[in-house]
Amino acid sequence: MDNSKEHPLILRVMRLTKPSIITSSPLHNEASDTLPSIMGHSSTQLPAYGTGETLILPHSFGNIFLGETFVSYLSVNNESGSDVTSVSLTADLQTGSQRITLSNKSLNESLKPETSLDAVINHEVKELGNHILVCIVKYNRPNGETRSFRKFFKFQVLKPLDVKTKFYNIECDQVYLETQIQNITPSPICMEKVSLDPSTMYTVQSLDISTHGEFNSQSYTKPSEVRQYLYWLKLKPAHLKKAFTEAASIIGKLDIVWKSSLGERGRLQTSQLQRAIMTPRDLLVQVNKVPERLKVLEPFEVLCKLTNYSDRSKQLMVKYENQSNLLWQGSSGFALDKLNPKESCFITMHLLPTSVGIQSISGMKVVDTELNRTYEFDDIHQVLVA
Repeated sequence: MDNSKEHPLILRVMRLTKPSIITSSPLHNEASDTLPSIMGHSSTQLPAYGTGETLILPHSFGNIFLGETFVSYLSVNNESGSDVTSVSLTADLQTGSQRITLSNKSLNESLKPETSLDAVINHEVKELGNHILVCIVKYNRPNGETRSFRKFFKFQVLKPLDVKTKFYNIECDQVYLETQIQNITPSPICMEKVSLDPSTMYTVQSLDISTHGEFNSQSYTKPSEVRQYLYWLKLKPAHLKKAFTEAASIIGKLDIVWKSSLGERGRLQTSQLQRAIMTPRDLLVQVNKVPERLKVLEPFEVLCKLTNYSDRSKQLMVKYENQSNLLWQGSSGFALDKLNPKESCFITMHLLPTSVGIQSISGMKVVDTELNRTYEFDDIHQVLVA
């Protein structure tokens, strides 16, 4: 590699980024200070010095955050007094795992004095750690000899957000996803978009809704501040038979878009999120329909779905046992039609609330008459009785 000072060409590299804000600390004075009198001002006329905010351009490559777009301006200048032929400029980005070519530009004609070969490169950074921008300049001397030189520019890619997730399994086909996102940059950022892209097996509903629309939409997050988001996912009916399989463990990806305080956009997408699969059950009872408002001593109906997740057909019988605050009405010990594997049937239950407050529907028993095995279902659903 040749020393670039021996060459007729000069390579200049500048990262294109928004300016930052530099804030000067004000210097306050008191009545006893001598500075105002020296300057010919009274202390009441000059309460402070050096106040205000100023934009400052970056003086180095600095740091860049994961998900942001690295943009740089490259310029090869001919500062000699003669033409230079066969000028080419190559820019590669070396990461911890790969080398990416960002630009490969050349001139078919000669580069005249005081002119330049320019290029603008951009790349969305998707890896953490050290990155090196490698710029290679090649040209021909008047005698036809090919010469070259290169420059290296090193910068660090940092993690902007700390994302934590937690799953709450409701049933085998439903799950809540709680997401906590912390701003670990030194500056405020605007959370422009936080969404969950579900897998093809699930539907998703965001529960971060307030009276003003989406919760925390377009709001600034201070350094170290944490924002929480909640999603409700349900298996699509066509995939219910896969509820206890590994295929149902894949939930989807979080897509996060933010902006810095001066408008630079960044985007992060997590890897596939996975939930823990619930232990397979032979039978599963799910509530499909229940009245929203209940009054004490007024009967109500609950529509339930009973699903056979076992590998054999079952001949079933349903029994009820009364609880203290909810009484079962109607017949108990009635038989159902034979239920084949992975099939469901619907049962309408009649109950009478005897106390106000939150009451739990319990005391349902399903008996497999062929195996003489009893399945007990408690805390099937909770209702509010007024």
